[in-house]
Amino acid sequence: MIWISDQWKDYEVLDTSDGERLERWGKYILVRPDPQVIWNTPHTAPQWKQYDARYVRSNTGGGHWTDHRLPDRWQIRYRDYLTFNVKPMNFKHTGVFPEQAANWDFIREKCAGAGRPVKVLNLFAYSGGATLAAAAGGAEVWHVDAAKNMVAWAKENAQASGLADRPIHWIVDDCAKFIQRELRRGRRYDGIIMDPPSYGRGPSGEIWKMETSFYPFLLEVAKILSDDPLFVIINSYTTGLAPSAVGYASDVVFGGAFGGHTAVGELGLPVRQSGLMLPCGSTGRWTPGGEVYHG
Repeated sequence: MIWISDQWKDYEVLDTSDGERLERWGKYILVRPDPQVIWNTPHTAPQWKQYDARYVRSNTGGGHWTDHRLPDRWQIRYRDYLTFNVKPMNFKHTGVFPEQAANWDFIREKCAGAGRPVKVLNLFAYSGGATLAAAAGGAEVWHVDAAKNMVAWAKENAQASGLADRPIHWIVDDCAKFIQRELRRGRRYDGIIMDPPSYGRGPSGEIWKMETSFYPFLLEVAKILSDDPLFVIINSYTTGLAPSAVGYASDVVFGGAFGGHTAVGELGLPVRQSGLMLPCGSTGRWTPGGEVYHG
């Protein structure tokens, strides 16, 4: 299954070639590395020679922006309900993963269509796209990320999106430790979203490795789902981890406890020059009755 985020007006992939993607972010053109782009096609799109900034990887790791003709930050809008502050960061990032838009629409529809108060937990929540989608759908949201600067950025995105007055709880914390505290408090959630890293360290030096930490983490997460859950969304950008592996683990944990099924697949973005779809990571969506989504 492929979920394509094709409703953008302020963002598009113009072309891809030789390990890079050529993108338009509002009125600015960026060139960024992409390990999925294993093909080398002619650079016929004129923007290859007219970009505003390019991220170049270093031979020793990391990289840097070159030909930098960008403001410190600018804004892009998704459909009629989300606005993001964009800025070039280290490690090629801009603060937005546009392919996640397909998930944002799914989240908003699920929350809006529940017909009851909904509590949503967003773990490893980054700059808040999924948090804001849930809030736009009427949910009360707990946004958890260990990086204080990213939680602050997500708050700014909420303000820009006109959602600052929604019931969003902004929490700077280690996600695993937060889950344990929620278990002791007895709080339960109707929807849970997570975007776990491939590798990371906790505040006390705890090591997170997707291959060994992910499944035990899911077992703990299942304990804080409500008795009438709506969904669990698991995003993965871990190289080599098949979407079906994420789905299998999700079905064992959440399907085993609540029934239902995990729909799994790739997230993708359309490429203007070729008309093809650029793969951009994988997602599993567990729902108690199997996925029903109208887009």
